[in-house]
Amino acid sequence: MDDPPRSKIISDNPIGNGLDAFRASFSSACESANLSCTLDTLEQLGQEDLQNLALDLLLALLSLRASRLLRSSGRGKNLFSDILRLNSAVNSDDFDFDGIKPLLKAALADDLDDALVWDRVYNAVTESTPPPRPIASSLQQTPWVYTTGALTNSSEYRHDIDQVLLRELGTLYIGLPLYEIYFGGVAGLEAASKTVFKKCKDGSNPLFSNGWSGWPAGAKEKDVLAWFRDLIPKLEIFVEGLNSTSTSRRKLLTQPKTPLLDSMGKRSLDIGFIKDDPMAGKDFRYRWSHILVPGELKSNPSADILSKARLDLATYAREVLAAQDTRRFVLGFTICGSFMRIWEFDRLGGIASEKFDINKDGLQFVSTVLGFLWMNEEELGFDPTIMTANGERFIEIERDGSIERVIIDGVIQRVRYIASRASTCWKAHPEGYPQIPLVIKDSWQYPERDEEGDLLREATGKGVVNMARYYYHTTVQVNGIDDDVRSNIRKGLDITKVTNHIPKQSVVSPSTSTAGTPRKGQSNSAASTKRSSSQTGSPLPPSKRSNSASLIKADYDMVSNRVHRRIILRDYGRSIYKASSRAVLLAGLEGCIEGHESLYNKAGLLHRDISINNLMINEDVDNPSWSSFLIDLDLAARVQREGASGAKSKTGTRAFMAIGALLGEQHSFMHDLESFFWVLFWLCIHYDAQGRFIKPTEYDRWNYESDDIVIVEKKGEVTDEREFLGKAERRFSSYYQPLIPCVNRLRKTVFPDGRRWKRPEPALYSLMKEILREARKDPNVVADDG
Repeated sequence: MDDPPRSKIISDNPIGNGLDAFRASFSSACESANLSCTLDTLEQLGQEDLQNLALDLLLALLSLRASRLLRSSGRGKNLFSDILRLNSAVNSDDFDFDGIKPLLKAALADDLDDALVWDRVYNAVTESTPPPRPIASSLQQTPWVYTTGALTNSSEYRHDIDQVLLRELGTLYIGLPLYEIYFGGVAGLEAASKTVFKKCKDGSNPLFSNGWSGWPAGAKEKDVLAWFRDLIPKLEIFVEGLNSTSTSRRKLLTQPKTPLLDSMGKRSLDIGFIKDDPMAGKDFRYRWSHILVPGELKSNPSADILSKARLDLATYAREVLAAQDTRRFVLGFTICGSFMRIWEFDRLGGIASEKFDINKDGLQFVSTVLGFLWMNEEELGFDPTIMTANGERFIEIERDGSIERVIIDGVIQRVRYIASRASTCWKAHPEGYPQIPLVIKDSWQYPERDEEGDLLREATGKGVVNMARYYYHTTVQVNGIDDDVRSNIRKGLDITKVTNHIPKQSVVSPSTSTAGTPRKGQSNSAASTKRSSSQTGSPLPPSKRSNSASLIKADYDMVSNRVHRRIILRDYGRSIYKASSRAVLLAGLEGCIEGHESLYNKAGLLHRDISINNLMINEDVDNPSWSSFLIDLDLAARVQREGASGAKSKTGTRAFMAIGALLGEQHSFMHDLESFFWVLFWLCIHYDAQGRFIKPTEYDRWNYESDDIVIVEKKGEVTDEREFLGKAERRFSSYYQPLIPCVNRLRKTVFPDGRRWKRPEPALYSLMKEILREARKDPNVVADDG
């Protein structure tokens, strides 16, 4: 029987006097502050009073029967569990109360509207709480880390992306000398800034006199944009002739209501600097690939460090990094009220400068704007080792004692990360030999990890089959030194001496699915890793930030680093879900299982990241690559090794991780074989012929739900054969319906009697390959295929 509609649940379970205690608390808070008891008073109360009021209200709502009958917003058993999670977030030192004020006002209204109150509860949960945090792991593995690059499938819901992005960014370090680091080397900037600012103060109607002329009171977005549009041309006139090194003209972009192209969701940019395109007309649609420096505007000065301003700018940086395949880092800025702050986002996260008031420090503002206009591409974060000549992009490598030029044909994939390995792959070929396919892969690795290039060279040398073969690898060098975040991008900045920071939460094991829910905007691991999935640090209240006097403890996050590494492979293919037929898909899956077995037995390497993007097929008869093969040994580990592998967390692509891996067991080949099953299961649900993505499903939650929830759901999928077959008939795409018997046979083999194997079973390789081989003979599988 279907659940009753929400309106009926609310009408049958009225709030009545259930909020009287909360209302009394509000009256008491107003009296203590000598304020009148009106809804507007909420804007005058301090953080502590708002926190106490919010907790009183949430406890009152938890006592109401409707909270247990109303459905969850999408992440829990019911709304009761959502409120528990919201309560945990509110009961922290870094909660942004703007998101819960509408609920407080609805609960304090003279004419109480039950439906409105519960609607505001849903809104508060959605706006103010991240997805549940996973449980801590055991053994040598560390907890799962969420990153935005791991969202399996192409759907991106703004709320989920925002919350995951906050977790991905981790600890935020503020008050750093970013101007000195990133602007200090811009040729002629200091002298030109002084000259321009002097001109701004000269004349009978100066641009600057005790503040900027025309600066809008209230700093509303549209007024600030108009002010910028008026100011920038005047600064450009003042600066004419002062910069002899500038080779490209840039301009201001102010189209906050027009979504930029290239993003998976509809996202626009408040303000930013772009390279001027003389062909761009009035109706020209800009792309994220055009953005050189993103900016975010807030009218409220207190939003300077609060999660919203930081989150919006980080979202822009993520889009820029994804759209620009040679971008190593992104500089940006926020202006909240009249307070400006410089930001830098790289593969370790985000850092920020001290804020300054542009109406008090006009010279600093002029110098910052001119810096953004004058910086060359390398200073803005572009990779100088990827060069362009005669309309072709290329890299140069030293191989076998000679210099080779490798021509880049195009981007294959760029993972949508900020803080993580951020792998980028290009299709390429040796200069003069277009018939030889190569793949260039750049990624940002933890230096303590085994180099993927070394592992690939070793695997190729030992004759591993159906594994991408080695061609070349190196650590990228920029300006003659190894390209890493700490020394090269951040110029040796010592963040261990920062006293103003927003920490992420330490990991604790929750005893239930709701206990231990993270504070809003906090991460739960030392560092991010391989495509985790969907997913910080909101600030401490100003009073607590300003009272911080001791140095930050140099925890792992502060001393970790990422190194820019490059490998070249001599096998090129397409992801397995793009197979032209069901038979090709099954053959490809069989070949990749054989490749995994060969990698394990011949090279002693365990892959540990079986996913739809790491299983490749090659259907081109002119392509000398394997017909099917594995890629990506970033998270691979030697079977016989001492201690941990160097990976920072449970490893793998979250939606395809084995149940035992999610439980924190030491990763084994059995876990990878189970991942092959989940790849096929996922593919049959989400894709149609020729790799066409159908639509998001409830399984997308596996990208961001807590480990314990995903474990329960995965067990529920495989335990009972009748239920499995019923779900498959309802959920498999029409194209993949003929594979239901095959997938069910795999289920019974990978999960005998609906349970996981309790011991290693090498024969599982042969059993799974035989099932796939036999399925290709099924007339229903090959009929009308492709």
